[in-house]
Amino acid sequence: MTRGNVVVELVQIQSASKRWDLSRPRTWAVIAVGLLLSALICGFAWMQRSPANLRYASASATQEWVKAWQAGEVVALVRHTERCDRSTNTCLGPADGITQIGSTAATGIGRAFTQLGLQNTQVFSSPLTRTLQTAHYMFGHDAVAQEWLEVCGPTLRNDVVAHKTPGQNMILVTHSGCISDFEKQTGYPRAVAAEYGSAVLVRIDPKGQLNVIGIMNPDGWPQLNK
Repeated sequence: MTRGNVVVELVQIQSASKRWDLSRPRTWAVIAVGLLLSALICGFAWMQRSPANLRYASASATQEWVKAWQAGEVVALVRHTERCDRSTNTCLGPADGITQIGSTAATGIGRAFTQLGLQNTQVFSSPLTRTLQTAHYMFGHDAVAQEWLEVCGPTLRNDVVAHKTPGQNMILVTHSGCISDFEKQTGYPRAVAAEYGSAVLVRIDPKGQLNVIGIMNPDGWPQLNK
C-alpha cells in the first residue's frame, strides 16, 4: 500500500467519524428517524391481518364467547360452502348452487351451531342459490332470505347491528366478498379471504356495541366440542 493510499483512507475515516459524531444533534436526529422507521416496519409486518382463529383460542376466551352466545349476543357471518360452478366435484343441483361435498360440509357446520344451542337464534341468508342451499343443509329448513346479505357494501357493519334483535343470536349465511366488506369495516382491511363454510363471530352487546370475537373455520368446530 502506498503512502498516498494511506492518506486517502485516513481522510475517509476522519470524514465518516465527523458524519456520525454523536455530539452533533443532526446525528441523533438521523438515528431517531432510523429507529422510528424500523419500528413502523416491524409493526406493519406483525399487524394482525385477520381476526383470531378461534380453533386456537384459550379455554377462558372460548368460555367467554360461548357465554355471550348463551346470552343471545352473538352474530355469525357464515360463508356458503363449496360452490358448484368453481369446482369439479358433483353438483347438488343447479350450477349456481353448491356441490354435494358442500352440502355435507354445511350439515356439519349446522350441527356445531345446534350443539351451541339455537333456542334464541335467528337465521338469515342471501337470496342466491348457494347461500340458500347452505342454510338449508345447515339446519334442515329454509332460512329467511335477505337482499342486504347479497348486496353488502360499505353499510354492512351498520346493517348487521340494525338487524340484531337483543337477546337473539343471528346466523347470516352470505358470501366471501360480503365477509371481506364486514372485516374491513371492523378493523381488518387486510384480512385473508374467508374459506368455504368459515364463520366470523362478533358480539353485539345490549347497547349495540360491536366487538369481533374471531373466525371459526370448519375444522375448528370439532375442537370446540371437545
